[in-house]
Amino acid sequence: MARHGMRGMARGAAIVVAAAAVLSGCSDGGASGTASQAASAATKAASAAASAASEAGAALASASTEAGRKLDRIKGGAHAKADVKLGATADGSGGHKAAPVTVTNPTSESRTYAVQVNFKNTKGDLLDTVVVTVPDVPGGGSKNATALSNRELSGAVTTSVARAVRY
Repeated sequence: MARHGMRGMARGAAIVVAAAAVLSGCSDGGASGTASQAASAATKAASAAASAASEAGAALASASTEAGRKLDRIKGGAHAKADVKLGATADGSGGHKAAPVTVTNPTSESRTYAVQVNFKNTKGDLLDTVVVTVPDVPGGGSKNATALSNRELSGAVTTSVARAVRY
């Protein structure tokens, strides 16, 4: 789940915990027991939300690290970020986001491109990153591909080219 969704869940659980704490201060024995149970359930929910947010953060860090490794393994490549243009992000299948990638090869020979595309929310928070390989882009020509997010992303999402290598 996207990081901003986890923050909302954690905040909601914190509100429930706070409300339960207020209710548990009541002197009515019935309300106190119910409030105590609600506080316990809310604490568990907050813990689960925090755990899910931590797992999402770890998955994102892992995806970023792997993307960097893929690009770093390319030997003899040239930085080619200027050769890449991204189109508008759209909803793909299964809740994933898709962004059209167009690569224009300014050299005279056919080349392969590896392009790291970052998916961000409207606040600029990184939600996902992928590496798209675009093989056999003809010299002086262009070729299209699609960057598809690794995970389901909701809401408005923008994309940017983090890195691109031509080889």
